[in-house]
Amino acid sequence: MTVLDDLFSGDDERAAAAAPLVAAADLPALAAALSGADPDARWWAVAGLAHIPGGPAAQLLLGVAEDADPNLRAAALHALGQHGGSEAIPALLRALDDSSDYLARLATDALVHAQPQAVPELISILKTHPHPRVRANAARALAFIGDTSAIPALFGALSDDSILVQHWADEGLERMGVGQIYFKP
Repeated sequence: MTVLDDLFSGDDERAAAAAPLVAAADLPALAAALSGADPDARWWAVAGLAHIPGGPAAQLLLGVAEDADPNLRAAALHALGQHGGSEAIPALLRALDDSSDYLARLATDALVHAQPQAVPELISILKTHPHPRVRANAARALAFIGDTSAIPALFGALSDDSILVQHWADEGLERMGVGQIYFKP
């Protein structure tokens, strides 16, 4: 039995044990499974791709991050977060506006792993996006990344109309040691 036999066996325990063992040589089989009709095989292909470093695996995951199946999108966003590569940033930023709060949260978590490369785009979203939920996700990501270049944008977000945006802006400033300072005029 091969790793791929176990991955696509239909037995979740065997597949879970096999996923970390897939290798770059398995990319063609994983790509074939992704384009197939079996949702279980597609999901396990994404789980396997999460363990393969490098651009070709990330490119396959980026395609799945736009899939119609929300379960596959969730698995792909999680895997892209594990990869942490800057090539995933545009897809992850688009996913911040996903209609599913869960998927938007996974994208936010994945952007935290991308770290400094995502900061300029996250700042822009925080300042300009029309939807408060998306701005809150951007503020949350910036809070966890902790890049000091976001401090001015986070201060500006303290007066956002959304209490959630305000919360994450305050949290980010606190994490960076720039909490609220109260003084008499």
